Amino acid sequence: MKAKKITSVLLSASMVVGMMAGMATTVAAEEEQTLKLAVVETAYGQDMWKNVCAKFEEANPGVTVELTIDKKLEDIITPAMKSGDFPDVIMRAVGSESALTETFIKDNNVEEMTDVLEMTVPGEDVTVAEKILPGFVENSITNPYEDGKTYLMPMFYGPCGLFYNKGLFEEKGWEVPETWDGMWELGDKAAEEGIALFTYPTAGYFDAFFYALLHETAGNDTFQEALKYGEGVWDTDGAKAAFDIIGKLASYTEKTTPANANDNDFRKNQQLILDNKALFMPNGNWVIGEMADAPRADGFEWGFTALPAATEGGERASYTFFEQIWMPKGAVNKDLGKQFIAYLYSDEAAEIFANDGGAIQPIQGMADKLDGDAKLYYSIYDTGAVAVMDAFATTDPVEGVTVRTTFFDPVNSLVSGDKTQDEWVEQIKKDSDALRAALK
Repeated sequence: MKAKKITSVLLSASMVVGMMAGMATTVAAEEEQTLKLAVVETAYGQDMWKNVCAKFEEANPGVTVELTIDKKLEDIITPAMKSGDFPDVIMRAVGSESALTETFIKDNNVEEMTDVLEMTVPGEDVTVAEKILPGFVENSITNPYEDGKTYLMPMFYGPCGLFYNKGLFEEKGWEVPETWDGMWELGDKAAEEGIALFTYPTAGYFDAFFYALLHETAGNDTFQEALKYGEGVWDTDGAKAAFDIIGKLASYTEKTTPANANDNDFRKNQQLILDNKALFMPNGNWVIGEMADAPRADGFEWGFTALPAATEGGERASYTFFEQIWMPKGAVNKDLGKQFIAYLYSDEAAEIFANDGGAIQPIQGMADKLDGDAKLYYSIYDTGAVAVMDAFATTDPVEGVTVRTTFFDPVNSLVSGDKTQDEWVEQIKKDSDALRAALK
C-alpha cells in the first residue's frame, strides 16, 4: 500500500509542554502515516522489535509501523523491491550471505544519515551523535564512501572473540593460551584426548576473526592499507603471519566443520563446543541465545577471550561486530524513517532492546547497566583487549568477486584439504587487484 504524503513535522520542545510525561517522541499527524520497517530476525527474537514499534506508535498518534521481520528477510522484501516498492527503513548488517546491504552501497542506493546524528533524541535533551559511543560512526562501515558522511547507523554490537567451555578448562586444569604458540601446544594436548582445538559456525565468521588477527600481526597502518586492497600489502611480513596462523589453524580444526558450515546447519558446529568436541570457536555474544536450549556437557560454562597474541606480550585483539540500520534511497517516508531511527537511540528504546532481547547498542551508559555474562563480554576491552572495527573498503561491483568469497569462504577448503594456503593467498592477491581497481 502506498503511504500517504507526510504533512506533519516534529513538534518543538516548547509545543509539547504540558503533554504526557515520558512520551518518547511526538509526530503531529494530520493524516494516517505508515512506516515500513524491514528487520532480519536474529537470536534476539521478534518481541523487542514489536514492543519498540508499539511504543513509537503510542507516542505518535496516526502513525503505523508496518513491521516485516523474518530470518530470511531478503526472500520476503526482494520481490517488492524489484518493482520499486522499498521499505522505509531496513535493519540488515553488512557481511550477510546475500550481501543485500553491500549491494545497496555499491549501487549508491543508501540514504545519507548524517542529519540523523544531528537530531535530538526524542524525549531527551541530547543529540543522537552524543548518545553513540566513540568510533561507531567514524569507520569504513558506517561511512563506506569515505566522504565524511554517515550512511549506515550503528545498532546492536558485541565484542567478537573465541568462545569456549570454561568448565572443561577448569576440569582439565588448562589455561587459556595468551599466544598462538600456546594455542598449538594446547591443541596437541587436546588431540590426545580426542578434542579438536577449533571449529567455526560458518566461514563467514572469519570476518571478525581475520580483521582482529591481521590487526595483531600487521599493525594498524598495514591493516588500514589492507582494507583498501593496497598493492603489495599481502606480501608484507604481517600479512604472511596472519595467513600462516589461519593455515595452521585449519589443520587443528574439527574435520566435520565444513560440512555443517552453512546457514542451515551452523548450530551443529556450535554444538561441538557444548559437547566438548572442540575447544574454541569464533563468535559473538548472540551465540548464547542461539544455543540457550541446546544440550551441553556437565559443568558447562561459557568462557570468552580475545584472540591470542602473535608474539609474547603482543597485542590481543577483539573485533567489535555491530549491526546497521539504514534507509534505501527509494524509501517513501524518509522524514518519518529518520525520526524512527533517532528514537531507537533513546533510553526507552535501548532498555526494551536490552531487556526483551538482550541486544545492546553502542550508546553511552549501557555497559554500566549490565551484569552476569553480559558484563563479562562487554568489559573485554577493559581487560586489555584492543577493539578493532572497520572492514574491507566498498568497491563497484566486480563480477565473480566478493570479499566473503575471496577472504573467508576458502577457509572451508583449507580445512577439507581441497585448497592449499598458497592457492588461497594467490586468489586473495588476484582478487585484490580487481577490487582495488574498482574502489569507489
